[in-house]
Amino acid sequence: MGLSLFLRFGGDSVYQVGDYVVKVNTGICRIEKMMHLDGMDVDKQKLYYLLVPLADTNMKLYVPVENAQKVLRKVLGEEEAWEIIHDIPKIEEICIENEKQREEKYKEAIRECNPKKLVSIIKTMYQRKQKRNAQGKKNTATDERYFKLAEEYLYAELAFALGKNKNEMCKFIQETIEKSDRSVV
Repeated sequence: MGLSLFLRFGGDSVYQVGDYVVKVNTGICRIEKMMHLDGMDVDKQKLYYLLVPLADTNMKLYVPVENAQKVLRKVLGEEEAWEIIHDIPKIEEICIENEKQREEKYKEAIRECNPKKLVSIIKTMYQRKQKRNAQGKKNTATDERYFKLAEEYLYAELAFALGKNKNEMCKFIQETIEKSDRSVV
């Protein structure tokens, strides 16, 4: 984006056209442009980012520039992605003392779209599933739903940052952690 366009829009944007960002409840998106919306019930002076999710390039999302920092963050860089992968063994599970709070804790972690929180809920749900299986119980639909969401967001972002295939991330992470465990011994 040229300086004149940036200044014309007030110079208060945090992100630039072409940036990749993570949008809460959507995942990775590309900022296609900054624009004013033209509609009947729209403040024509308000500036928006036009986002296109990588998972659905036919979808278009509009985020007010003034609220962007509440719902967007820059996608992880390669170094940050490696750091998260190497930290996985040290990331704690979420402590859920009251079963009635379980889904709210899951929702909170998904909304934050923080990779370390996603790892935390994945680990929590994995351990919970193991315990339930040992007791002859099935995993709950709530756990399954949030487990899949957490994996989707985490693996998509790590794969993007590392230039890998999202479908191979789980195996790639396991192998990376195993290699680093062997090299420590």
